[in-house]
Amino acid sequence: MYAPEQAQETISWQQFEQTDIRVGTILEVHPFPEARKPAYKLTVDLGPLGIKKSSAQVTKHYTPETLIGRQVLCVVNLGKKQIGTFMSEVLVTGFEDENRDIILAQPAGKVPNGSKLI
Repeated sequence: MYAPEQAQETISWQQFEQTDIRVGTILEVHPFPEARKPAYKLTVDLGPLGIKKSSAQVTKHYTPETLIGRQVLCVVNLGKKQIGTFMSEVLVTGFEDENRDIILAQPAGKVPNGSKLI
């Protein structure tokens, strides 16, 4: 049984609306051996926002073959982040399981790439 956690500080609705979360489809997956923690380099189709790159530490639950074609939720307005030799353009989101390994956040059904979480 989990001990109750305290929620983070309350934010305003306006602050929440500033986070731009969109759905995209993973097109390509490549190994990322230079990363400090095991990760893949992903290419994600975000529809009208274009094709973007991301790094994801999801090697425990996913193989490249199981990731291609999968829709995922991405934060698209955080700006670029240099991760070793790789420039990540979006943040692919997920949840930690009981072992702190990442399970991807994704829509329950297929939606158009670039659809915004509302």
